[in-house]
This record gives sequence, C-alpha cells and structure tokens, in this order.
Amino acid sequence: MRRAIAACLGLVALVACGVGPGVSAPAHAQAVGTTNPRPPAPPLPTGKALAKAPAKQLFGHVDGPAPLAARSIGFYSKGCLAGGVALPVNGPTWQAMRLSRNRNWGHPALIAFLERFAAKVPTVSGWNGILVGDMSQPRGGPMVTGHASHQLGLDADVWLTPEPDHELSREEREQLSATMMVRPDRLDIDPAVWRPDHWKVVRAAAQDPEVERVLVNAAIKKALCRDATGDRSWLHKVRPYWGHDYHMHIRLACPKDSPHCRPQAPPETTEGCGAELDWWFSDAVLHPKPEPPPKKPRPPKPPLTLADLPPECTAVLEAK
Repeated sequence: MRRAIAACLGLVALVACGVGPGVSAPAHAQAVGTTNPRPPAPPLPTGKALAKAPAKQLFGHVDGPAPLAARSIGFYSKGCLAGGVALPVNGPTWQAMRLSRNRNWGHPALIAFLERFAAKVPTVSGWNGILVGDMSQPRGGPMVTGHASHQLGLDADVWLTPEPDHELSREEREQLSATMMVRPDRLDIDPAVWRPDHWKVVRAAAQDPEVERVLVNAAIKKALCRDATGDRSWLHKVRPYWGHDYHMHIRLACPKDSPHCRPQAPPETTEGCGAELDWWFSDAVLHPKPEPPPKKPRPPKPPLTLADLPPECTAVLEAK
C-alpha cells in the first residue's frame, strides 16, 4: 500500500496482561520509550550463578534470537522462545511502536498472524491498519518491566488506535500514547472515542482460528456484547481483564511444532455477556476496600530464575 516493508530494526513494544494462571499483571501500556541506543548486553554469568540469576535480567538484555528451530517452550508466563522472528517495524498495514523495548519478536506463527490480521483490518473497517505494541523479546522469557506473560512468542498487544495515514517517526513511536477507550467511572466505554470499527477489528482478531483468546477491559467487552451483530460466535474468545483500556492482548494457541509448549485452559464457550460480565462492574470490584496492612511485612516475591524455567530454556539462552 503506502509503504514498502522496511527492514527490521530489531526493536518494539506495547502493553499487556493476561488471564488465568500465568497471566500478566497490568503493564504500563502508555509508558514512553527512548530514542537513545540500547546499552550493550552484559555477559552471561556461568555455572551456578547462571541458574540462580533473575531470568528477566538474562532474557531482557539479549539483543538477538536463538539460532535454533522455532519452538515455544513452557507456559505463557514461564518459558522461552527458540528461533524467534522479528516483525518488521513497518508493513503495508502495520507499524510497530516503542521500538526501544526490542519486543517485536515472536514465533513465526505470530508473525504470520499479525501480517494477515493487519491486511484484513482495512477490509472490515475504515482503519489504514494497526499499531503493534509489545510482543516478545528475541528469546522470549521474563521481561525486566511489564508483562508476566508474553514469554513464548505467542502474545501480541495491538492498540485500539488506528494506524495513521503516515509513517511515524522514531520519536513518535516512543512518545505517542494510545487512545483511552474506557470512561472515567469504569462502567462503560467512552462514546466520544468508541466507534463501530472497534468491535469489527476485535472480531477480525478473534475469528482467526489460531487465536486462543483476546483480552480487553471489561467495559470494552460490554461494548462488544452490545454492539456485535450477525455471527457472535467469536465473542467467547474475548475475555475481560484488568487493564487493557487502550489495547487488546491477542494470544495464539500452542503451535504444532512446539511439543513442549503448555497450553492454557480454553475459554468458556458461552458469549460471556451475562452475569459473569456483570461481576466486573460490581462495587466490590470497581471500588475494593483496602486490605489492612499485615502485622509482619511480607517478604517480596522472588523473581523467576533460569532454574525455574523449562530446562530447554538454558540452551535457548546460551545458543550462539
């Protein structure tokens, strides 16, 4: 269309969370990035120090993929990625955001999905294309900041902001924010920004057979339940979760080439538009009472170490 696919710069980002076991806590979707060069990766520790080191420090500073056959290893929140592929930062119908994070990597199945999804979006909506945020790091694994999931190269955050009609500069990709979709009272979407195109774009993602689920804010799920017309069978894949006010978190199922990928329990088969959705808007959920401080301070939860991940992840990390 408007732009030739640019060579991959090896960087990107976005936001997200997950749902269920191993799902991420809300990430800082709108945190701005930097145009400064990434500092050089520190050398890996060796021996017992490697196994005990925080995995997020090990995987978060690797600049390139593991030169191995493509495989997603482990669970979405406790695993790694071999043979990762970078999504080009520019495509005919997409642009990658927050390039400084180097999180535009994924399993080849995720890259293929994003390319076909981005191509479909202009055919079902008035959008030029999509803005892609955080996917995974070059070798997956835990991240230094943000997501607890996104570790297998099978998760991608897509902004609920249409791609603009021009190629964004590097500074724009780091500084621009996605559009807040949720009203200040958290009870519904903001009618000033929500358009019919939004539910059609979410539907296009959820209808893809490789998509396992799509996570959005509960207010966005409410709007989808209200606005969707025609075939509504895709709604069961769209699940509400905290955060996701600005974007949708798309998760693929485990690929056939990844026998050590542990699947998440499938979502319910119902639309999810009834009492289970109402719960998200109860006073207890929207305005929870603060818990009294513990009499004895709780020790912080230790970070995942390399020893906590599947053993194959050591080979992924050390591959040259």
